[in-house]
Amino acid sequence: MSRDTAAAPKLKRKEYEGELRRLHGQLVALQEWVKSTGAKICVVFEGRDTAGKGGTIKAITERVSPRVFRVVALPAPSEREKSQMYIQRYVPHLPAAGEVVIFDRSWYNRAGVERVMGFCTEEQSDRFLEQIPAVEHAMVDSGIILIKYWLEVSQEEQTRRLQSRIDDPRKIWKLSGMDLKSYMRWYDYSRARDAMFAASDTAWAPWFVADTNDKRRGRLNIITHLLSQVPYEPSKHKDVELPKRQKRGHYVEPDVALRHIPTPF
Repeated sequence: MSRDTAAAPKLKRKEYEGELRRLHGQLVALQEWVKSTGAKICVVFEGRDTAGKGGTIKAITERVSPRVFRVVALPAPSEREKSQMYIQRYVPHLPAAGEVVIFDRSWYNRAGVERVMGFCTEEQSDRFLEQIPAVEHAMVDSGIILIKYWLEVSQEEQTRRLQSRIDDPRKIWKLSGMDLKSYMRWYDYSRARDAMFAASDTAWAPWFVADTNDKRRGRLNIITHLLSQVPYEPSKHKDVELPKRQKRGHYVEPDVALRHIPTPF
């Protein structure tokens, strides 16, 4: 993915919505191909805080079936899960035939936030990075199409987005104490990201980096790239005519007092 988007002008809403509409049609075609072929697709989203993972996932899934496109965003592990093999809690969520599973953060928590914030030891994180290429190789060997995205923003844009969460009561719920602690550790996260790329950017499961300083442009780039990674066949539009409705017959509307919602607008 190109990093030249940082120098491009901000994408206007009308242009964005027109292109997103076209891409949504292609995502529906992808969905039908997945259902008909039994394909298994796993998409991993990682990245900087405020880089737009949630908005990108919403843009991907808002016009497709949740029965096919399933989003996984796991909470903090329970005490039982902490005692398991690290990757174990993620395995049950991997796609079966006819599914697209999108991880909003993933097993790479161990290489990122857990490492930086001290939720695991350096040894545990290093061990994870040693093991994960083989685990992902097993996923791919099982027939899963594995696609991994890292969303990147500049320090200035991250600051602007966090400040907007502070200033806007509609967004304050997005701001956590963890966000503020993470904000101070930009370069710790940079070092963790670099180590993660060095260990897990493999031929069978490469990382794709998306510049999301412009959220709209970033979403379109990611969806376009995602579609290019899957050998689906665009579906042809079918001519459909609505059938005639049945006749009223002896049906009569009941004379019942119902509580109607007020319509002040």
